Amino acid sequence: DVQLQACGGGLVQAGGSLSLSCVASGFTFNQYVMGWFRQAPGAEREFVAAINWNGGSTHYAASAKGRFTIARDNAKSTMYLQMNSLKPEDTAVYYCTRKIGTFWSAPGPGQGTQVTVSS
Repeated sequence: DVQLQACGGGLVQAGGSLSLSCVASGFTFNQYVMGWFRQAPGAEREFVAAINWNGGSTHYAASAKGRFTIARDNAKSTMYLQMNSLKPEDTAVYYCTRKIGTFWSAPGPGQGTQVTVSS
């Protein structure tokens, strides 16, 4: 059973930092491109960042570039998202996903972590 559980969210003031983790299980982690997405209330799910199988290549949404850093540890089947200089518009539920072919997997219920940035 594939599990992608994100954690590390919380409430932080604007300008602050948070570090998210995503622990994967049920599949061979190091064979997949992994990504972070977020979804704010009333909004569609939004791409944040992606990382290739060995961490050698990363890609960021314009909104995350320069502030967020994605990383992975294949030995621990874990992916990370370091978020700095947080803004109120970063408030959302953050999910981790894996890329299957050309599609990103849908997050399971309760597998996201809430990030709230106060102004």
